[in-house]
Formats: sequence, C-alpha cells, structure tokens
Amino acid sequence: MRDDTRVLELESRVSAARPVYRFRTTDGVHSKRSFRTAELLLLDALWDSTLGDCCCLEATYGVVGCVLADRADSVHMTESSARAARLCGRNASANGVEVTTALTADPRTLDERFDTVAYAPKPYTPLSMGRQRIVNGLAVLRPGGSLSLAAAKHTGLTRYEACLRDLTAGVERVTERDGFVVLRASRPPVFDPPQLVSPRTIHTAVDGTELSLITLPGVFSTTGLDDGTRLLLEAATVEDGERVLDLCCGSGAIGTYTARVADCEVWLTDDDCVATCCAERTLDASGVTGSVVTADCLDGVDGPFDRVLCNPPTHAGRGVLADLFTGAREVLAPDGEFVLVHHRDLDLRAHFSGFETVEALRRGGEHIVLRASG
Repeated sequence: MRDDTRVLELESRVSAARPVYRFRTTDGVHSKRSFRTAELLLLDALWDSTLGDCCCLEATYGVVGCVLADRADSVHMTESSARAARLCGRNASANGVEVTTALTADPRTLDERFDTVAYAPKPYTPLSMGRQRIVNGLAVLRPGGSLSLAAAKHTGLTRYEACLRDLTAGVERVTERDGFVVLRASRPPVFDPPQLVSPRTIHTAVDGTELSLITLPGVFSTTGLDDGTRLLLEAATVEDGERVLDLCCGSGAIGTYTARVADCEVWLTDDDCVATCCAERTLDASGVTGSVVTADCLDGVDGPFDRVLCNPPTHAGRGVLADLFTGAREVLAPDGEFVLVHHRDLDLRAHFSGFETVEALRRGGEHIVLRASG
C-alpha cells in the first residue's frame, strides 16, 4: 500500500473517551473520504452499553472497533479485504488501542466467542451475503449475547430486519438518524446457524479448454466468464516450466486456465478472501493445482514470475492501480511479461511509465489486451 493515505479525525462528544481519534484511509476501501453514518450511529448506540468481549464485522478501516476499545473488555475486528484489514491494524496502533484484527470472511473461524457483535453492512454487499454475515455474527455470540446492526433502506435494512426476526426471539430498534437505523437482537439459547449462501458452479470453455468456476455473491463476474477475461486468455501465451501469477484473480479463471494449458507453476492472489476461497475451489473443481494468497495488491507475493496476467479492478481508484502496476513490475523476471486487459475507454498509460515497452496484443468490442515488459 503506497503511503498516499488521507487522515480523518473523529472528535469525541462523550465522557471517558479520548478527545480525537484519527483514521487513515486510502483508495480501495469503502468511504475513504468521510466517516460512515451507519458506523457513527453504531457508536452512539453501543457506547453506554455493557459490551464485554466485542466483535466488529467487516470493520472497514476500524472506526467502530478502535473507539469501542475504550469501553469493551476486548475487541476483535474482522475484514474480508486484505487492504482494509491492514488499515484496521494500522489505525488501532495509531490510536493506541488494543484490538485484534483478523482477515476472514467468516468470524466462525476465530477461536473466541463474544458478548457483543457490531455490524454495519457496506452498501454494495449482496443481500444474501449480508444475511449470511448476520448468521455468522449470531453464531459467534455467547448465549444471550447481542448483535447490533446499522443499516438504511438502500443498504438492506428491511431484509436484514426480517432476517433477524426469523433467527431470534425479537428485534429492537435502538436509535435512528438520517434514514439509518440500529437494530439489536439477542442470540437464542439454542442456535443452529443456517447456511444462506451456497457456492455456484459455472461451466465454461476457452479455446476448447473446459473450466469449472466456483463463485459466491459479490465476487467479480458471478454469472459467467466476463468478456475481458476471455479476451485476455485468448490472447496470452504461457509456456511449460514458467512461473505465472494471476493477479486480482477473482474466482480464479485466469490461473486455472493457465494451469490447464501448460505445465507451469501457478500463483493466484486477490484482496478479497471470499474471492480467494472461490479460487481455491475453482482449482480443485478444474483438476489443477496452484498457490492461492489473499493479499493487498502484491504484499507478501514473492517473485520472480515469467508472466503476470491481470484483469485489474479499474474502479478501485488510481492508488490501487498504481500499487498493482508497480508491484507487477517488481515481481517480474528480467525477461518477464505483464499482460492485462481493460476497457478500451480507459486511459492507463500513466501506470505503464515504469515499463520499457507496451504493445497491444488484441482488441475486442469493448476491451483491449496489452503486454508490457522491461
């Protein structure tokens, strides 16, 4: 992560809190320019509560967890994004609070159990995944523990309230502001967590090579192989014995195809641990092997690679793209190639400044495949 972050300051209006909390944000995390109303409302609702051991689901860059650390016996924050999880840890340290951060899509993987769970679903979270996270949050509560959720109609409030009513004995509306509402429900004495989200298998083929892609809601291109990735696979070449990286792998189509067509060592990486979970299942379903890493861009990914193949998340912001392009160049072997696809309407020339040569391999109706080296 480049050090181009911005700092947001949260002034305290309550007793027993430090005067100011400071939070770093950056491209690639939600609400980087301002605090989320849902999270601030959660703080208002929970500050005077007896929290005990608290778990903050999908903690963004750590606002709720860092502030509540001054009230709770202990705080765990979970994030499914590697970049967001790193910011959570960084912000906890900067604010001098003792908080544990875990990179996971499911808090049930944690050894701990909690008295309080706090969750503010992000606006783009698929409703089915949001409901599953409610289930997972209830599952890690001790019997009688409470889950507090903040949402508005446009972020799924109606569906989430109905989900809580189905799973618990009752739901209380604690407070509301600017269209956001905090709901609170207690874990029942006996709770058998239902599975509300199931993986979907997509069978497809590229140039006669069959693939079985395993996807979940929220992972890029959940309904089928997207046109850009298909164009990249049709244009790129991979040789036996090469070391290949599928960067921003999503459900793993690029890495899996590469392993199917050549006898090579394949690595796949993505910021989202839901995506990397799908990528691991895609490799298995397609009968090939590879190494899968959840990483913020290329943090912790060791080169050199003969080829880096990528369909980048161009919507994530210039900072993320800069990190991806710089990282790809750094892990390439001296004669390696960086091959990527992007929409033809985008101008990414500034990000190729570190490469000696850039050429177009193939043009499609909406996308272009480029090869960079040197």
